[in-house]
Amino acid sequence: SSEVLEAIENVIQGVFQSLAQKKAPVLTVANRTDWRNIEFRDSVGLQMIPGCTTKQIRSDCPQTARRFALMLKILSMIYKMVQSNTYATKRDIYYSDTLLFGSQSVVDQIINDISCMLKIPRRSLHVLSTTKGFVAGNLCYTEEDGTKVNCTCSGTAVTVPSNVQGIKNLTSHAKFILIVEKDATFQRLLDDDFFSKVSPCIMITGRGIPDLNTRLLVRKLWDSFQIPIFTLMDADPHGVEIMCVYKYGSVSMSFEAHHLTVPSVKWLGLLPSDLQRLNVCKDALIPFTKQDENKLSSILKRPYIACQPLWKNELEIMAASKLKAEIQVLTSLSSDYLSRVYLPNKLQFGGWL
Repeated sequence: SSEVLEAIENVIQGVFQSLAQKKAPVLTVANRTDWRNIEFRDSVGLQMIPGCTTKQIRSDCPQTARRFALMLKILSMIYKMVQSNTYATKRDIYYSDTLLFGSQSVVDQIINDISCMLKIPRRSLHVLSTTKGFVAGNLCYTEEDGTKVNCTCSGTAVTVPSNVQGIKNLTSHAKFILIVEKDATFQRLLDDDFFSKVSPCIMITGRGIPDLNTRLLVRKLWDSFQIPIFTLMDADPHGVEIMCVYKYGSVSMSFEAHHLTVPSVKWLGLLPSDLQRLNVCKDALIPFTKQDENKLSSILKRPYIACQPLWKNELEIMAASKLKAEIQVLTSLSSDYLSRVYLPNKLQFGGWL
């Protein structure tokens, strides 16, 4: 915490020095969303380059003065929380003054900018994300406050903890981890008691694009158990994008890649080639939209796809057919095909990429 306080004090000292010299104070932040500032490394994923380009948030410029003020406001809130050892979610910060901040996304962006500017992980700033992910299966752990959590014993899922860093005493006999894209598929596998039928496993869903806590938990489980991690996604560009976030990270959070990415993640399904192999009826597939085409062509150009020739083949099958499929398409073969046939066969015979 002393490191965080010192980093904030240095920023404020810079503001005072500018004012003392009768200059307009300026905050300098990295261009987090610029692909030119990102490099790809197999062992880490997408990470920010050391000498990346920056932008200035000036206090004397009409375009950035408001953002400058909001950054100082949130810095002061973080400073107080670190001093008093209290925590707040990003929603708490937004709702502390909705008129001032205007929208939740403004708060989210500023907190990420501050984390990147100070070079301090967001959870060390005492700002927690609102969790939307679920975990179930062969896993027990103790939360920071001493609460013991057993994900094995209930037929319902457990919410991913809001302070993943604080959990300890993780125990599991799981043979693998299965990341499921969608809540509906996750619930279906839960109802089918999948995580105990095939072999003990841990199931996680970020319910779409994963929040920070879900990504942190996947990383923590991998660090703790070093067991295979498989993804079950829709066979569409959006599903591939989500899988890439778990495996390689996102551009906007590339400054935290070392804590968030799990480069060992494997693509289990739903593969575009599976649709042909299983003779899934064409009528059950969904035609591409223009947005799908743009998303897929952007993914194909990314640096990590060149290292994954088998992934590239699958994406090219998708691009050629201009058809996509949700995991639920397997119910057209039989209602429990996913948990009874598809996943057990894939896991037994190595049908992942």
